[in-house]
Amino acid sequence: MIAKYFKLAENNTIIRTEIIAGITTFVAAMYIIIVNPAILSQTGLPYNSVLTATVVLSAFCTIMMGVYANNPILVAPGMGLNAFFTYTVVIGMKVPVETALGAVFWAGVFFFFLSIFNVRTYIVKAIPKQIRFAVSAGIGLFISFIGFANSKFIVSKGNPLLGMAHPDAIIITFIIGLIITSILLAKNIKGSLIIGIIITTILCIPIGRYYGDATSFNLGAPTLVSWKGFIAAPDFSLIGKLDLLGSLKFAIWPITFSILFTDMFDSLSTFVGVAEAANLVDEKGEPRNIKQSLVVDAIATGFAGVLGTSSGTAYIESAAGVQQGGRTGLTAIVAGLLFIPFMFFSPLLSIIPSVATAPALVLIGVFMLKPILKINWLVLDDAIPAFIAMVMIPFTYSITQGIIWGLLSWTLIKLFMGKFKEISIGIIIIDVFSVLLLINE
Repeated sequence: MIAKYFKLAENNTIIRTEIIAGITTFVAAMYIIIVNPAILSQTGLPYNSVLTATVVLSAFCTIMMGVYANNPILVAPGMGLNAFFTYTVVIGMKVPVETALGAVFWAGVFFFFLSIFNVRTYIVKAIPKQIRFAVSAGIGLFISFIGFANSKFIVSKGNPLLGMAHPDAIIITFIIGLIITSILLAKNIKGSLIIGIIITTILCIPIGRYYGDATSFNLGAPTLVSWKGFIAAPDFSLIGKLDLLGSLKFAIWPITFSILFTDMFDSLSTFVGVAEAANLVDEKGEPRNIKQSLVVDAIATGFAGVLGTSSGTAYIESAAGVQQGGRTGLTAIVAGLLFIPFMFFSPLLSIIPSVATAPALVLIGVFMLKPILKINWLVLDDAIPAFIAMVMIPFTYSITQGIIWGLLSWTLIKLFMGKFKEISIGIIIIDVFSVLLLINE
């Protein structure tokens, strides 16, 4: 029954593979359970309340993605969107946090109607395939960059802007973990990313106990793998605390607009990138079940405002599970179910430090770069916009910026080349919204 519902045979996968992929996806993205409340609590929201909201949103919407959209995509509060909510809207613009949550809710409502009436699906279809291939590759570079940054292998240096950090116990541990995980992948061992994460976590245990010090980037804790007990009770006090009427004021509209389109471009880019990398496309070459996936993404945004957290969105870390063979919604259901225990056992996540997942993130880039071979590099009016989209994603630390500048450059170059048939109405509409989004930043 399970195999038939999720079409496992048609997708050339089995239950065991989907379970391993789901676990891998969860492990790659579980940091959000700790990081999201750490960011949002700076607005004055209670840490435990945001943590509970994060877990509930991630579990419910990821499972919904699996059941309704049958796609192996994890959904959780978006990184970048939570920073925008905290530092720009609440702290920078002095918007009351209840009003900001209301803006998140209304952005979700608008999302929902755009998805129901297929507007967002048309937008996806309007994106040229050359840009889609580039976005997938750009996301791969982005994930790899995050891995190198999380391990502090690459650091900010001022001049030059980035560089390799001075080797220490943490970086050496990361390199060993990267080598081990690479060998496991090369040998095609099932669950290699999870095995690599576990081994690297074990290798991290001595840091701060027998050598090295992780204080500088481990929230002030000198030991990289710390034990904080088993249980932390859930806190549902933020549910329904949003200000629905106050967030409808004209002054809040630009905030709602920014949330709406930033989330939209992030989710579209993720769906397109993961679909191209894993060949999760329909008979027309379009991302599979895109309308259903976007509906779930819209619900995640609106539901986030009700629960008391920033916008929910599709996660690029889903690529980790896809690389492990995840092809159906069963992967998403497994990942979603794994969130639920951490409503009570969130301290257990502190056992796995970011440096332990960094090798897996770096290596995901290898698989996400496959669509780069499909880009018409010899046709420069195709290649240049694709290249801009690809490199802008890691360079700006934003998937949204990559797709915006890729499409704007596509439009301008095709216009001056006289190739008007390659500039669809859909692209023009996206360009207009892209310019508005850039103005509102």
